[in-house]
Amino acid sequence: MKKVENIPHKFDSLSDVHRAFGLPKPLHPLLSLIDHADVSFPMNRFPHPHVLTFYKISYKPKLSAKIRYGQDYYDFDEGGLLFAAPGQVIGNDANDATPCSLYTLLIHPDFLWNHPLARKIKQYGFFSYSANEALHLSEQEKATIISIFKIIGEELKSRIDDFTQDVIISQIELLLNYSNRFYKRQFITRKTVNSDLLQKLEEILDGHFNDEKSLRAGLPTVQSLAETLNISPSYLSDMLRALTGQNTQQHIHDKLIEKAKEKLSGTSLTVSEVAYALGFEHPQSFSKFFKTKTNLSPLEFRRSFN
Repeated sequence: MKKVENIPHKFDSLSDVHRAFGLPKPLHPLLSLIDHADVSFPMNRFPHPHVLTFYKISYKPKLSAKIRYGQDYYDFDEGGLLFAAPGQVIGNDANDATPCSLYTLLIHPDFLWNHPLARKIKQYGFFSYSANEALHLSEQEKATIISIFKIIGEELKSRIDDFTQDVIISQIELLLNYSNRFYKRQFITRKTVNSDLLQKLEEILDGHFNDEKSLRAGLPTVQSLAETLNISPSYLSDMLRALTGQNTQQHIHDKLIEKAKEKLSGTSLTVSEVAYALGFEHPQSFSKFFKTKTNLSPLEFRRSFN
């Protein structure tokens, strides 16, 4: 029998989410802060997987035991933040036993309309991170984040007036800026974990460039590398920037130039043969790429090396 696909349930409005949680309608049609202490709805009956048409920021008080980073698991008892952008599938693992959130902030894109944050929010990479890559918080960081949630909640419960939107948006931006700072700290404090990922990335790239079958399939992509490492492309690039100052694409290009130099200096292959051996479809594309990165053509490099 053909397996029936588990199609994600789509929430089109904040009111849909409130109804699913058995809560009264939102205090604002475009923004909601859910205090899960008010939720009596059994979480195992909440639709999984599901898709939201708005931004979601959740604080979970416990992220202990098995939290996955790359291909390994690490303990972190203090809890943390999870982020999702509109259109992302959430909770796609039917066996996911992640504890319930303490607070969930839902932001419809229209709430940010005509504010600089409407464009800026798309630049925060952690909105495209997966649930495996939560922002883990210390006790002090947790207190900072919860205080901002509470300010937003108090503002929503107050009389909504001409200043409400500006005040709340300033708090959302403050929350995102703190999150950005804490993510940078996380890359530092988890340097050993990320160094292991970097080592695995190097092994994957070396294996790709040393395997003729892989090279015939084309050059490695950021997406394919992230999938192999079991992390999101955004997290991989942010991790590499913290460790090396380069994003994933730049890292791939550096490895490609390194392999090209090896073949140009250590073999008698023609430039065209080197290009094909590295996965390029056209030698001209390889020559242009090589000169852009080194300021020398492949033949000029070979002559200068010799």
